[in-house]
Amino acid sequence: MKILFLNGPNLNLLGTRQPEIYGRTTLADIERKVRDRAEALGVEIEFRQTQHEGELVGWIHQSKGLVHAIVLNAAALTHTSVAVRDAITAVQVPVIEVHLSNIHAREEFRHHSMIAAVCRGQIAGFGLESYLLGLQAAVSINDHP
Repeated sequence: MKILFLNGPNLNLLGTRQPEIYGRTTLADIERKVRDRAEALGVEIEFRQTQHEGELVGWIHQSKGLVHAIVLNAAALTHTSVAVRDAITAVQVPVIEVHLSNIHAREEFRHHSMIAAVCRGQIAGFGLESYLLGLQAAVSINDHP
């Protein structure tokens, strides 16, 4: 089983960007923990991060037929991108939406996710654990579709 982890804008700054919200864990720390858990589960993962909406859309397009699921933290694009939403719909690969912070407990504009309705589910507010829960959800939906 192969699971693709996609990360949107500004997540490369984790660890230093607003640590009161996102903590001090870096994206590299998250990737390391996810890789360790994936290895224990016998799952292959790929981790990517971009600042660019078009690149994220392209990666979603390329995933069709190559991965069993996508775990997606679209970051700010969660709240604004019809293009990401349409890409998810087009490829028909199950997507688990994840967020480090609880987007529903933050600024009003973050309460709405453009992609939630086309994802299998949303995990938010658990920091690093959101990614590990996303991995588990991706494995689970493929074991029990």
